[in-house]
Amino acid sequence: MSVGVLALQGDFREHAALLRGLGAEVELVRRPEELDRVNGLVIPGGESSVMDKMARAFGLAEPLRSRIRSGLPVYGTCAGLIMLADTVLDSIRGQESLGGLDITVRRNAFGSQTASFETDLDVPVLGVAPVHAVFIRAPVVDTVGHRARALATLADGRCVAVEQGNLLGTSFHPEITGEHRFHEYFLRTVARVGFGG
Repeated sequence: MSVGVLALQGDFREHAALLRGLGAEVELVRRPEELDRVNGLVIPGGESSVMDKMARAFGLAEPLRSRIRSGLPVYGTCAGLIMLADTVLDSIRGQESLGGLDITVRRNAFGSQTASFETDLDVPVLGVAPVHAVFIRAPVVDTVGHRARALATLADGRCVAVEQGNLLGTSFHPEITGEHRFHEYFLRTVARVGFGG
């Protein structure tokens, strides 16, 4: 099982290290031919507008959209969640997403980097123990469409983790806290789907 990590920008190294620690074969994806070799893909945190521009510049945007539509399992954290959203609020002019998740997401919903925070979340699909979540210039899911489902919400009810079929997204960064359950959950999806690499 080969899992790709989109390595155009952001904290892709942290995701790659976590996935390798869980026993996955990891491919850093920067070109369409690398995308063709993987059974699942993680889109890391970073800057979604830069990631979008680089995906288009590297000829990856359309292959990514096509693979997502074909059923490739994809997990997006923070900027990766924005990249997977069908609708993005507060985007910069000309910014595009890859789509796939039937959600509306708001960029930088909690303010600047100085407004970053940590909290514990109940995520029933991952078990009883709470998930310690770190939010850094994080998005929030404003609307969860009928095809998607919320996996976790803040105390005020705002959605910060969502899934839809083979797609998974979180507003926060489990890869930087040593929280591995989301990645394990994602790897189980990759193994179950058996999407050709």
